[in-house]
Amino acid sequence: MAEKKPNFLIIVADDLGFSDTSPYGGEIDTPNLQKLADEGIRLTGFHTAASCSPTRAMLLSGTDSHIAGLGVMAEKIKKAPDIFKDKPGYEGYLNYRVAALGEILQDAEYFTLMSGKWHLGLKKELGPHARGFTKVLSTLPGAGNHFNHEPQLYDLKEKPSAIFKGDGIWMKDSEFINGSTDLPRDFYSSNTFTDYFLDFLKERTAEEKTQPFFGYLPFTAPHWPLQAPQETIEKYRGKYDDGPIALRDRRLKSLIEKGLVPPDVEPAPMHMLKTRPWDELSDVEKRKSSRAMEVYAAMVDLIDVNIGRVRAYLEETGELDNTFVVFMSDNGAEGQLLEALPILAGYTVEDIVKKYYDNSLENIGNYNSFVWYGPQWAGAATAPARGAKSHSTEGGIHCPCIVRYPPALKQVGLVTSTFTTVMDIVPTILDLAGLKHPSPIFRGREVVPVRGKSWKLFLEHPEDETLQIYNDTDIVGWEQLGIAAVRVGEWKALFLPPPKGPGKWELYDLSKDLGEVHDLAESHPEKLKEMLHHYETYFQETGMFDSYTMYQEALKKRKADKAKVEADTNQQYASNTYPTY
Repeated sequence: MAEKKPNFLIIVADDLGFSDTSPYGGEIDTPNLQKLADEGIRLTGFHTAASCSPTRAMLLSGTDSHIAGLGVMAEKIKKAPDIFKDKPGYEGYLNYRVAALGEILQDAEYFTLMSGKWHLGLKKELGPHARGFTKVLSTLPGAGNHFNHEPQLYDLKEKPSAIFKGDGIWMKDSEFINGSTDLPRDFYSSNTFTDYFLDFLKERTAEEKTQPFFGYLPFTAPHWPLQAPQETIEKYRGKYDDGPIALRDRRLKSLIEKGLVPPDVEPAPMHMLKTRPWDELSDVEKRKSSRAMEVYAAMVDLIDVNIGRVRAYLEETGELDNTFVVFMSDNGAEGQLLEALPILAGYTVEDIVKKYYDNSLENIGNYNSFVWYGPQWAGAATAPARGAKSHSTEGGIHCPCIVRYPPALKQVGLVTSTFTTVMDIVPTILDLAGLKHPSPIFRGREVVPVRGKSWKLFLEHPEDETLQIYNDTDIVGWEQLGIAAVRVGEWKALFLPPPKGPGKWELYDLSKDLGEVHDLAESHPEKLKEMLHHYETYFQETGMFDSYTMYQEALKKRKADKAKVEADTNQQYASNTYPTY
């Protein structure tokens, strides 16, 4: 009888910070992730895209997001669709130029299942079932209430932004389901996604049990709104009362003690985004802020609890040790201030929150609260790196990643700082499964090859520090609407347009400056010129176009048009003249 091929399990946390979990120096109770790390390997050089759906496109395609359809996130495309119309790689969904991992493994007779967040297309033909997952429970947009409570959508006649969900965004296998009536009454995102995931495995037929499986479990936690059961929040009561700077200092000390960052690392300045320092906040403001962090910790805690449930099942069935497990975050911690984010015509997040939610101190974390924790707590989680999610600095793209796979790993409990990317997971899985990528023709269509690289040799010899996945001439780039970077070896050039950054190219030697504190652009002009040449190569290879300037102009015009309509309306009211029909 032929040996059964390996199973594959990819678990994704949404907006998890680098140091949030105990394997990465955090204080949050995550024993199952710690066990995974002790029996596997921790990557400290793992990199993703700077935001959510581009990372997921790269994860499932093995290539750059500009090739796979997420050159720009769908939420941005909606604001200026004409710019991106008919531009390959800017469809706003996982396009059909790529062979998705689920599709490839499905054709290799894998049992494929997915439970959680998709964020790679909102139509049936773009959903997870259409892209290779046989069993599915999925929320299609980028975020939503963790208790499935959406009061701002009840009796709504207008289509809302995707971050506030309604019907038409939940899928069970190949069909849409009603999020209000077809999901459990005791819904909580991490618990419910895991319930369905385990049910899919438990309900396999006798024939399906003979197949290897590919499981994809992308949690929506700990993405805002920050919500968790109160009994879990209670575990963290008072733990963050001394504020984000104190937390950052504790985390940094722990990272150094665990050998995850160099002992002489110089951390970046605190990520502030014009927020006031902790010492300037009132006692009430401090309590509400630390309470948000307590809820966040509870959300991470529950991710770990549910990973433990999956592990226990795989141990019980004897499948765990033949399963290649990857745990990762999709980008850096979320530090955005959401108050002014538009949700419905004329309404911001702050407007919606005030009207429909109760964010009193005692209620924070409940189903009818809606809070986020802001840039300083995010900065504590990304330290020593600079910035956070949506930045091309290390704080936006440098993420935790744990791998467990006994058949390949000859040594466990190790930490490696080797540079790796999320694009590597597809070629690694195909390598371990003994499969070739199907390009150039797959399922009757032309598909592109992967850009990532297999970790197989590296996993077999993790103690060999001379082994590199990417050599000193390989070019890896990042870009989302002008937020850009390019890396070759330990050198990195980055560009952050205002207000995120200075609007000029910066240059860093990451072998000496993980915090990206000392800009070498002026002192090393030839190296910067070389790196910009590498960026141009990346630009051309991925089919990018310079969307940033066009997008900013479109937003200005949209704003001016809106102001003109409002002015004309006000003038009509003032003069008491109305158009006749």
